[in-house]
Amino acid sequence: MSWRDFWNGEHSIYVSPRHKALHYRAIASDLIAHVPARDAVVLDHGCGEALDAARVASACGRLYLCEAASSVRDKLRAQFGRKDNIAVVSPEEVEALPEASLDLVVANSLVQYLSRDELKALLETWRGRLKPGGKLVIADVIPPNVSPLTDASQLLAFAWRGGFLTAALGGLIRTAFSDYRKLRAQYGLSTYTSEAISALIGEAGFVDLQRPANFGHNPHRMTFKAVKPA
Repeated sequence: MSWRDFWNGEHSIYVSPRHKALHYRAIASDLIAHVPARDAVVLDHGCGEALDAARVASACGRLYLCEAASSVRDKLRAQFGRKDNIAVVSPEEVEALPEASLDLVVANSLVQYLSRDELKALLETWRGRLKPGGKLVIADVIPPNVSPLTDASQLLAFAWRGGFLTAALGGLIRTAFSDYRKLRAQYGLSTYTSEAISALIGEAGFVDLQRPANFGHNPHRMTFKAVKPA
């Protein structure tokens, strides 16, 4: 099983429907805060189920939802297929987008599932598809010193605030025996120091690197924002 196989199948990453809804609501709000204009063309790369994508689409001109897992793309098309300014695309279709056609690219909670070479290739793809002056936001990057226990404690804090603590406790137990834990043990998750990922972003030709607040509920992970030179 690969990470793509995992996301294609049934999993218990979200411990309850409330957890999933609150997660995607928060991510949508964080993404909207980076939309540069109401007519902006936005790519959400590695969007997952993007339950609140309609709200994001209402804040921009056009929204591309990119997801590698075909089953997730099917869900996205079923939910948003009638929205005129939402297009569901695969990673291969992102590569086929016109040069300099995007104002903003967001990749949230994606790079941990990519190898260094895969990330470097995506940085090149994103730079080519962004307009001069376009923005790149890479969110939820895991530093090497953040342990699964830290992630678990942040989930429990989020669950306490969101009213699904009991479900979160049960979900952590299920995760300990799940395919996610096995895949994490087998493949690991890609982690980066701030300096290492900043260097990769700079080598790809981006400038004006910033460190805004992280997306989602875990402040121990990192978000980076950079610009394609005009």
